[in-house]
Amino acid sequence: MQVKRFGVSLEEDLLNSLDELVKNNRFPNRSQAIRFLIKKNLVEDKWEGNEQVAGVIVLVYDHHKRDLQNKSTDVQHNFHDLILSVQHVHLDHNNCLETIAVKGKAQELTALANKLIALKGIKHGKLVMSAAG
Repeated sequence: MQVKRFGVSLEEDLLNSLDELVKNNRFPNRSQAIRFLIKKNLVEDKWEGNEQVAGVIVLVYDHHKRDLQNKSTDVQHNFHDLILSVQHVHLDHNNCLETIAVKGKAQELTALANKLIALKGIKHGKLVMSAAG
């Protein structure tokens, strides 16, 4: 892919914010930060437009919570067409981490994540979406 150069004019406070973004994210330069912001914006537009996206649902839960795994599995079976894979990790004696790789329309992934995160016994849950291609 060919790189094109162009000039950008920014107010000083906005330029300071860009430099802070470069520093905080350890980007090598301002160009990389601008690329990051553009791509982030494009992905968020896809979410809002209910386009095809990919993502992961991260869940942390107490595996001693009665019937939680069965309820989670039932929800996942209802959305089987969105789920690519599931990884289960034992964090300690009481807590498990589950990552569920997903692909589908943004609203469908959000609905699946919301149903899982709402299950009684889930300590923390988050859906992270990205462009599918």
